[in-house]
Amino acid sequence: MDGSTNKSLSIASPSESNLTATVLDLDLRILFLTAANPGAGTTTSALALAGQLAQMSSGQVLLVDASQSANNLTQQLNLSKERGLRDLLFNPDNPPLLQDCVVQVSSLPFHVLPNGRPVRTTEHLTAERLSPLLDQLGSQYRFVVIDGDAVYSAADTLVLSTQVDGVVFVVRAEDTRWEVAQAAVQRLTQAGAKVVGSVFNRRKYYMPKWLYKNL
Repeated sequence: MDGSTNKSLSIASPSESNLTATVLDLDLRILFLTAANPGAGTTTSALALAGQLAQMSSGQVLLVDASQSANNLTQQLNLSKERGLRDLLFNPDNPPLLQDCVVQVSSLPFHVLPNGRPVRTTEHLTAERLSPLLDQLGSQYRFVVIDGDAVYSAADTLVLSTQVDGVVFVVRAEDTRWEVAQAAVQRLTQAGAKVVGSVFNRRKYYMPKWLYKNL
C-alpha cells in the first residue's frame, strides 16, 4: 500500500442526513453509486457514504473511483499519476498488486483506489474481468463503495451495477426529471442490478429542516 498522502478533500454530506440507512442488510458489502445523468452528485454521496461506513464499522472501508469523468474523485485528489482500478483490470501483461494501487489519504478515514492511469486497450469491461477483482476487494475490506458514472453516460455502468451487492441511485433534487430517473432505475433493474436505496442531493427546504424531520 502506498504511504499516506497529504492530499486533502473535505467530505460534504448531501441533503439526506444518514446514507447508511440504505445499508440495512449486513450482506451489502460492495455498493455502487450511480445516477441518471452526470452532475447529480455521486462523488459527494460516495465520499459521505464511505465516511459514515468507516465511522460505524470496525473493519476497513475502501472507496473506488470507477468514474471516467474529467472531474472524477481521482482528479479532485490529484491522484491521476497513481495506478488504480484500470491498471488492475486492463493490464494483463504486467498487472500491479492491489496494495500498490490503494492510497491512504491523511484527511480521509478510508482507503482510496484511484481510477488509474489510461490503459491503451480496445477491451471493454466485462463481468468476467470485474468479478475476480471485486471478490478480492470484498475479502480485504468490510465495505467497498464504488463511485461510478451515470447510467446514460457510460457503458461500464450497467456491468458494474450487476456485479455488486447493491446499487444506490443518486438524484439531484429539483434537477433530475422524475421520468428520467425512473427510466434509469428501470434500466438498472432490467440489467439485473439490485437497487437498494436512493440519495437526494441539494434538496431545497421550503419549511425549516427540523419541521421536515418531524413530519
